[in-house]
Amino acid sequence: MYPDVNLFIDGAWTPSASGKTLEVLNPATGEPLGRLAHAGIADLDRALEAAQKGFDIWRKVSANERSKIMRKAAGLMRERTDAIARLMTMEQGKPLAEAKGELGVAADVIEWCAEESRRTYGRVIPARAEGVYQLVIKEPVGPVACFTPWNFPVNQAVRKLSAGLAAGCSIILKGPEETPASCAELIRAYVDAGVPAGVLGLVFGVPSEISEYLIPSPIIRKISFTGSTAVGKHLASLAGQHMKRVTMELGGHAPAIVFDDADVVYATKILAANKFRNAGQVCVAPTRFLIQEKVYDQFVETFVAAARKLKVGDGLEAGTTMGPLANARRITAMEGFITDAVKHGGKVETGGNRIGNKGYFFEPTVLTGVSKEARVMNEEPFGPLAIISPFSTFDEVVTEANRLPFGLAAYAYTASAKTANAIAAQVETGMMSINHHGLALPEVPFGGVKDSGYGSEGGLEAIEAYLNTKFVSQAGL
Repeated sequence: MYPDVNLFIDGAWTPSASGKTLEVLNPATGEPLGRLAHAGIADLDRALEAAQKGFDIWRKVSANERSKIMRKAAGLMRERTDAIARLMTMEQGKPLAEAKGELGVAADVIEWCAEESRRTYGRVIPARAEGVYQLVIKEPVGPVACFTPWNFPVNQAVRKLSAGLAAGCSIILKGPEETPASCAELIRAYVDAGVPAGVLGLVFGVPSEISEYLIPSPIIRKISFTGSTAVGKHLASLAGQHMKRVTMELGGHAPAIVFDDADVVYATKILAANKFRNAGQVCVAPTRFLIQEKVYDQFVETFVAAARKLKVGDGLEAGTTMGPLANARRITAMEGFITDAVKHGGKVETGGNRIGNKGYFFEPTVLTGVSKEARVMNEEPFGPLAIISPFSTFDEVVTEANRLPFGLAAYAYTASAKTANAIAAQVETGMMSINHHGLALPEVPFGGVKDSGYGSEGGLEAIEAYLNTKFVSQAGL
């Protein structure tokens, strides 16, 4: 049973002051699932007031006690995995196994940040005079406004919330309107674990209205956003006008490079799985497959075969390996990309069409022969669409990998340590995984360069973004 979802403000689940709601749809059927409270200005004012109160409380809670509460929240997420995963599949579409996997990672993230909350160390700098102590102290930045998307309803939020809570911040989360219930259950786990009233807030509504009200507020001291580059640039500009600290995890267009000496079957298995995971709606999904000429035909054949083996269907049905796209907009986007690619010389090796007229199902699609002028070679497709192109030399593939303004993730497969080191050094990207898929672990940095944003959503760097550095120089009297 899918619940109606309320706002969470000052320790209580509540409808909006206006009573306005939004509809939540099931992407497997296109039919309504439930209703979602729509926040207005009065609700945001209450959330801001609560966040300031919550910060004044939470910043004084010892790091050891914060860690205990967060570890309890991780345990609750594990206990509730089956129920939350079902909600996530209903509202987002991904297969139930993927939803459970997302929740498992979420619990790991909470747990890792809980441990690191006890290690937000400062340092002592040797002084130049006797009796002087020079101290570097880490302090929480203050109340934070976070904005998260629908593709990973829990994991995009849990990284921001856990790092912020570990640092001692309070947080207002603008959750995803299309996938609100699983995100709300994440908040519930923290609250049930003992996070005090006001420390966490959850609001939904018109994204632009919420961001343009929260970001200028003098209460908010930091912004964290995950989403498109275009929206990210707008929010970063708005934050800059008010001198707010910002973390931006934006779009990508990841190159996946396979050299002649690579194990093609192994590379195909990993790359195909990660291309079509979550129906390709993943910011770090491999997108431009750049294959050296000697193994190009073999890679195309094996990759197309892997795409054709996928079972597309309702994520709650046994055996489904790829669910629907999240909304009707993604269907329109896929059709537009493919039509344009074919006009630019592209050949559809498999897929290319919507499946049925109920829900938002789309065939896993592979394109070859697409020119660099095509939209899909320049814009993030964010769907089950792979573009495979041949290359000849190392310098040629580096040029193509770096051609776009994006730099979030990149992948490479080679048996040569020399080639691996060279490609890692020369591709402009925030993250690179070579000969396996090793991104997004709780303990490693997660973020991009160029138009893919700045800052990190993982590792020590994630918590550091929620801390101010204060220098204290003290002399004895």
